[in-house]
Amino acid sequence: MIGKNFAATGQLLGTVVAVQANFYRVQLDEEHGEQGSRGAEEKLDLNASLLLCTRRTRLKKIGQQVMVGDRVVVEEPDWAGGRGAIAEVLPRQSELDRPAIANVNQILLVFAVADPPLEPYQLSRFLIKAESTDLDVLLCLNKSDLISPQEQQQVSDRLLGWGYQPIFISVKDGINTEQAARYLSNKITVIAGPSGVGKSSLINTLIDSAKLRVGEVSGKLARGRHTTRHIELFELPKGGLLADTPGFNQPDMDCIPEELIHYFPEARKRLAVASCRFSDCLHRDEPECAVRGDWERYEHYLEFLDAAIAHQTQLHEQADPESTMKLKSKSKGKGQSQYEPKLESKKYRRISRKTQLQDLQELYRDEE
Repeated sequence: MIGKNFAATGQLLGTVVAVQANFYRVQLDEEHGEQGSRGAEEKLDLNASLLLCTRRTRLKKIGQQVMVGDRVVVEEPDWAGGRGAIAEVLPRQSELDRPAIANVNQILLVFAVADPPLEPYQLSRFLIKAESTDLDVLLCLNKSDLISPQEQQQVSDRLLGWGYQPIFISVKDGINTEQAARYLSNKITVIAGPSGVGKSSLINTLIDSAKLRVGEVSGKLARGRHTTRHIELFELPKGGLLADTPGFNQPDMDCIPEELIHYFPEARKRLAVASCRFSDCLHRDEPECAVRGDWERYEHYLEFLDAAIAHQTQLHEQADPESTMKLKSKSKGKGQSQYEPKLESKKYRRISRKTQLQDLQELYRDEE
């Protein structure tokens, strides 16, 4: 509790719940001690416990970034104006780059079983991205009211083969939403998934005060319309924080190729009882490979591996200025890319008129 922390250290502690330009919304802990001239310890109401803060110049000079989810020390609170200043960022327990958020405990991955239809390849791509964060992954399948119990069992059996026990929910009919909420208690959770699967609707169900904008699924493309514009933490009624993140359809495959196989639970299970002949095995056509074989997502692995290798090659090409090749994305190829020769850099530049004038002035001075 911040009351105890304040009494012991004289500091106000809180969590950054949103970032707006150069300002940070900080949710103070439930209780605090002395408030300047107020004296006695008292409980804050919701509005008083939210401060719009700036970052101290000292933090900016040392390059200390303030992220959503950061635990911070606040100084000089202006209770009447709802303002303050962040003086210190406490050590982070975890950190994500995309989305930029700190101290996350788990990822809640939300997909729909229908409208839009469940796409195994897309789901697999999101799961791999979530596994690469080293955080716990909770999979929720929304709109379960649109499929039969037999279809639901088939989906469940299939995902169990992948290594996941999904929770089937229906935000519309209130099916199993309370069960999902129990997994979020007293944790910081990032909710992710493609657009149109009901992420914002689920947040609105779990948190009455959220009131997020909800979009409909495009009938032509069978895809959701993007509604979330920024990262924000919402306080759950029974404790914990939930972060909504901007939706994206195809997460980047920017992991190290040699590490990719460990993001597949079914492959980890194989490697737990056997090992490949080569320590740097990529599990494609190497002899005596313990992973290569008849498992459903092996084809997904090969495609993701090609994407990861292409990403690593691109990084090496960018780091090598002498490279003669460059990676170019196809505008109509759904994110596909290819390498093509890179044009030589210009060795001769036209001298600007300003430079020519300066040279002439220097020449006249020398003659004088």
